[in-house]
Amino acid sequence: MLTSALSFALSFAVLAAGILFLAGVRIVRPTSRALVERLGRYHRFAVPGFNWIIPVVDRLILVNVTEVMVNAQPQEIITNDNLNAQVDAQVYFKVKPDEESVKNSQYSVFDYKYQIVNLARTTLRNIIGTLTLKSANSERGKINSELQKTMRDETTHWGIEIVRTELKEIDPPKDVQETMNKVVKAENEKVAAIDFATATETIADGARRAEIKRAEGIKQAKILAAEGEAQAIQLVNEAADKYFVGNAQLLKRLMTLENSLSANTKFVVPSNGELVNIIGDMSGVLPLSRLVKPEKTPPMPLVATSDTSARTLAGSNGGNRAP
Repeated sequence: MLTSALSFALSFAVLAAGILFLAGVRIVRPTSRALVERLGRYHRFAVPGFNWIIPVVDRLILVNVTEVMVNAQPQEIITNDNLNAQVDAQVYFKVKPDEESVKNSQYSVFDYKYQIVNLARTTLRNIIGTLTLKSANSERGKINSELQKTMRDETTHWGIEIVRTELKEIDPPKDVQETMNKVVKAENEKVAAIDFATATETIADGARRAEIKRAEGIKQAKILAAEGEAQAIQLVNEAADKYFVGNAQLLKRLMTLENSLSANTKFVVPSNGELVNIIGDMSGVLPLSRLVKPEKTPPMPLVATSDTSARTLAGSNGGNRAP
């Protein structure tokens, strides 16, 4: 009987110990850290993995150490230019994974998430209250930096790291928004008009420069043509001085005849004219007055063209040459 009772007690004790052991098993994930309290006092720090606590006596407090985002909730803030703006922001933070930081997040602040939201709202009011609505919209980066710096300084002893802050929106009242849109539209139209005027001026300036270049080219061409004519006249004068000394009138008549024949113009010249005598002299044919004629024949008119040479004119008088 005694053996049977002892065996029963032993079995009960083993069963109770097994139940007690299983009841105290705790598994901590890598995303968390844990604090073990015994009878209401901090006992030890629990790392990720298997942990065992004494049921009823010990209590395990899990703390998430991953990055968390909280919304600062929309609020109306009066700007420096006395306008009401609807402001909303987001705060990204995380509890540092070391033992001291985890303890501070639980023992130095009550409900740190709630405290961070209220701290962000208060800090936003202080920052945006010193800015105008226009500057607040254009200096979002500055507001984010100041908000993060202030919250980081305030939460140092909480064991929390403020990763970043984002100003979500700054919405002015509807009537102010419409006025701002009109101002922006007017500014854009002004810039567009200035750009159009500048482009038109640039096109006109380009056309003016092109005309100037064209006029300079025509001027240079005329100068070169005039210089060429001057050189030609100089060469003619030098040739006249060398080969036609005292015969300037004769040279002028030759030039007149050359210009006339170059235009394919026909002239009827009497056979006893001086021009025919000059052409005859230049082509090696003696004038009619120098030829010995066996009998007197009536003079006949001659036709001179640019297609026939002076030699042809002389040959039309009978083809007589000096012996």
